[in-house]
Amino acid sequence: MSLTNHIKHFIVFGLFFSFQTGFTQQPYFPDSTWQTKKPSELKMNATLIDSAISFAIHNETKTDYDLRIANLKAYANEPDYRIAGPMRERGKPAGIILKNGYIVAQWGDVKRVDMTFSVSKSFLSTVAGLAIDDHLIKIDDKVNEYVWDGKFDGEHNSKITWRHLLTQSSDWSGCLFDVCDWADRPPRQGTIDDWKNRKLLEPGSTFEYNDVRVNLLAYSLLQVIRKPLPAVLREKIMNPIGASSTWRWYGYDNSFVNVDGQMIESVSGGGHFGGGIFINALDQARFGLLFLRKGKWKNKQLISEQWVNSVNQPSAANKSYGLMWWTNEENRLGNVSKKIYTADGFGGNFIVVDNEHDLVIVARWLEPSKIGELVRLVISATESK
Repeated sequence: MSLTNHIKHFIVFGLFFSFQTGFTQQPYFPDSTWQTKKPSELKMNATLIDSAISFAIHNETKTDYDLRIANLKAYANEPDYRIAGPMRERGKPAGIILKNGYIVAQWGDVKRVDMTFSVSKSFLSTVAGLAIDDHLIKIDDKVNEYVWDGKFDGEHNSKITWRHLLTQSSDWSGCLFDVCDWADRPPRQGTIDDWKNRKLLEPGSTFEYNDVRVNLLAYSLLQVIRKPLPAVLREKIMNPIGASSTWRWYGYDNSFVNVDGQMIESVSGGGHFGGGIFINALDQARFGLLFLRKGKWKNKQLISEQWVNSVNQPSAANKSYGLMWWTNEENRLGNVSKKIYTADGFGGNFIVVDNEHDLVIVARWLEPSKIGELVRLVISATESK
């Protein structure tokens, strides 16, 4: 056989093999240096991307730059409210748009470490997912099978499962780190006696956003994992995805607990009382890309695909809420795919995951009501010819 025929044979065999094995180009993952591409290189409309950037910059949140003042204003009706964890002044609007894993746009100071408030809940959820993957807990087990120090005693609290905590539907009753459940976002009507003596709702039946109960999830996971949750997140997620060393995860000045003779900080799931995760936009984008890639980073499955697929499933108590990620089941983002899901935080902090268009959007300090319009602008840039 001639050399030419050998080459032809090799090419035909290679094409046949690719077809038979379903071979496709491996998805891109950033190393320490993150590659950028122009919108046109990724078949995106550059004008619409510029419009999205301008929109994000010109729709800055109205939240006070001094976040201590912002918190004190937002939670002024909460009995004995106090800031118990670290806080810092916020930055200006910043963000990143990823397409196919590449940075296609960014604005503001994407390296600035800022509070991210309830986006922290999606990181906390991830630690719960790791515990489930490691067979330390089962999501529908009752938490009192694991935490037996009285937090889950009683007719009502003994019914609560890990899923109830993750979907914020437990209606847990009690106090943690000197704050009681009824004092977190109490009704506008009634008195403290009314709030204390209210009728408890069946776990799993009613959604209620409540940081005391979110912090209870973190506390309960600490009781099971027996290690600081930030260390677990760093070792199993943040270091493998190449995150910087600048992010922090805090609790409160009184949230240290004795674990096997060591005082370990039980971290918070948001900045409601201060604390939570402080992080830059680049690290948030890496975290969002991990979920876009179904928990896989390069050749390693860091968290199970089963977990990633479960976090954005509508919960029984609230179709717009999954396992500490927000869904678009009820069109919170407007007329875009219901499969898009987001991590949301006070003051306009967002991580948006859109599998259909291979997109991740990170927005910091965006007016919260504008996130849907920003998402729609970016999606239109991918669909415009």
